[in-house]
Amino acid sequence: MSGRRHRRGTRTGLLAAVCLTAVLAGCAGPAAPSKPAPDAGAPGKVGAAPEAAPLLLPGAARQEEEAGSAAAARQAETAGAALEAAQRWGLDHPPLKAPPRPATRAALTPVQGVKLKDGRPPVVFRVPTEDKVVFLTVDDGYEKDPEFSRMAKELGIPLSAFLSDYLVRDNYGYYRDLHQQGVEINNHTINHRNLKVLDYETQRQEICNQQDQLEQQIGVRPRLFRPPYGEYNDDTLRAAASCGVQAVPLWNEEAFPDHMEWRYDDRKLHSGDIILTHFRGVSDWKATMPDLLRKVVNDVTAAGFSLGRLDDYL
Repeated sequence: MSGRRHRRGTRTGLLAAVCLTAVLAGCAGPAAPSKPAPDAGAPGKVGAAPEAAPLLLPGAARQEEEAGSAAAARQAETAGAALEAAQRWGLDHPPLKAPPRPATRAALTPVQGVKLKDGRPPVVFRVPTEDKVVFLTVDDGYEKDPEFSRMAKELGIPLSAFLSDYLVRDNYGYYRDLHQQGVEINNHTINHRNLKVLDYETQRQEICNQQDQLEQQIGVRPRLFRPPYGEYNDDTLRAAASCGVQAVPLWNEEAFPDHMEWRYDDRKLHSGDIILTHFRGVSDWKATMPDLLRKVVNDVTAAGFSLGRLDDYL
C-alpha cells in the first residue's frame, strides 16, 4: 500500500508540474473537456490563466495612447507658440521649420554656384543641397538692434553673421549674445576694405587679425570668411587659407526691407541659395532690422522654403 501511495503521489506531483508549465497553453487537468467549461473565465479557476496575458494589452495600449496624446499636445503647443510669435511680429504665416541638421556637410564639387581650386577654400554662391532650404547671412555689424535679436530668437530664425571689427568693436557684447542664442559668427575683415586692391600681406592681416579678434571676443575661430563687397583675388583665397578659413560664401540674392535683388533673371529662390543682407537701420533704410527680417521671412515662406543655418551645411 505504501508503494502504491508513493507511486500515486509521484504521478500526481508530475501532473501538477506539467500543468504549471503548460498553464498558459490552457492545461486544466489530465483530460481536457471536449467543450469549454462554463466557468473557464471565473476568478480562481485554472482556466482563467489563458486570459492573463491579454489582460496586459489594454494597459499597454493605454500607455501608447497616452504617449501619443502627450506628443500631439506638445506639437499643438509648439504650433500654437509659433503662430503666436508670428502674429506678434506681424508675419503672414509662421516660418517653415528647417530640415534636421545634416549629419555631415556635403562634399563640394565644381558645379554652378561653387568655384574650386587646389589649396584654396571653395567660393560658394549656392550650397549644393536638395533640401528646400535657403540661408540668411547678415554682414558688417553697424546696427545693433535688440528688437532684431529678440525677434530672431522668438521666431527661431537661424542666421550667420559676418562681422567687421571696426563696426562692432564698440559693442561685441551684442554679438556675443547673438552667438549664445545660436547665431554663427564669421569673418568679414578688420576694416572692410576692398581686398583686391591690397597686396597679399595686407590682405592676410585684414583676415587673420579678425580671426584672432573674433576668437578673443566671441570665443570661436570662424570657419567661414566673406570678403567685403564680394571682391577677392587669388591672394585673398591664399591668405584666407593661411588663417584657417575653410570656405568663402558669397550670395545670389540681397535682401532689403522693401525688396529683394536677384543675381539671376528668373528672380526666384533655389535650394541652397545664400541671401545677403546687412546690419542696418532707419538711418540707411528708413526701416528697422525687424522690418527687414519680416520681409525676408515672408518672402522665403511664401516661396515654400525654410531658413537654415549656413554653417551647418558649408
